[in-house]
Amino acid sequence: MKALIYLQDRKKLQHSGIGRALEHQQRALNSAGVQTTFDPSDKYDLVHLNSYQPGTYRFMKKCLKKGIPVIVHGHSTHEDFADSFRCWKLVHPIYNHWMNRMYKRADLIITPTPYSKGLIENYKGVTCPVKAISNGIDINDYSYKQEQVDNFVKMFNIKEDEKVVIGVGFPFKRKGLDDFIEVARKMPDVKFIWFGYLQKILTSHYMLKVMKHKPSNVILPGYIKGDIIHGAYHRANCMFFPTREETEGIVALESLACKCPLVTRDIGVYKGWLENEKNCLMGKTNEEFISQIKRTFTEDLNNIKQEGYKVVQERDLPIVGEQLEKAYRELLETKNI
Repeated sequence: MKALIYLQDRKKLQHSGIGRALEHQQRALNSAGVQTTFDPSDKYDLVHLNSYQPGTYRFMKKCLKKGIPVIVHGHSTHEDFADSFRCWKLVHPIYNHWMNRMYKRADLIITPTPYSKGLIENYKGVTCPVKAISNGIDINDYSYKQEQVDNFVKMFNIKEDEKVVIGVGFPFKRKGLDDFIEVARKMPDVKFIWFGYLQKILTSHYMLKVMKHKPSNVILPGYIKGDIIHGAYHRANCMFFPTREETEGIVALESLACKCPLVTRDIGVYKGWLENEKNCLMGKTNEEFISQIKRTFTEDLNNIKQEGYKVVQERDLPIVGEQLEKAYRELLETKNI
């Protein structure tokens, strides 16, 4: 079995959550013995689409006309596009139009969580099966390495006893960077670092203003990957991710894989796999976030960290690969291929 993993403008999106999910798809499938390609001119048995542009839709129609089964990955929903890029309200109807057309014509939709599965299943015109399969994470990539911690500490001049809170994601209001900064303003003795970059022309006026007036204890270094970010997860007192809407949240999985306490917003996407006080800490207001963050400074949260690690063990890439391979095989069987 060979699958085409397709993402229009793949190079431009390689630093995004979708870009990382694409890499995870390939690694997961390869671990399950499924051959993969990124080249549309190659030969393949089915197509796994990861974007919703008009060009992707045209490619989808060509594949369907040839009798090639098409899977559309439900990275996005109507709900999670809000409060993102500049002028998102103008773009939203167009984005929704193409996303809807693709969801309606897919042979199968795969989406990361039961929450996003429920949303997509209720969209008008969606008649194909929708399966919830995590984007996954390679646990081995996030094992503790002292050198990575040292590099992070050196880059940001962190003192031995200094309290550090990190956040990761695009500088969207949806991701909660505005609340991240406001919480930091009320905790001036703590260093807050948010990793993530978006071109200024794409960043909303609201977020540009918020970032311009950030307090001095907030650092916005832009996009950083590899050793530094891994070191950050292992050195930080907690990962503060006040996102307002997700289909899964790969950075939350990364935090749990590093056994870095996760402080996040209590939202629907986490229902059934993340639970406040069991494997993470949740809040709904900035006051609650502050209280939960302070707990990571003073309390022994080892049980919560261990329970969080169990969550990612269930989403390790080889397990995800088996789930994807099974979904692919069932689809080919229904198409008599």
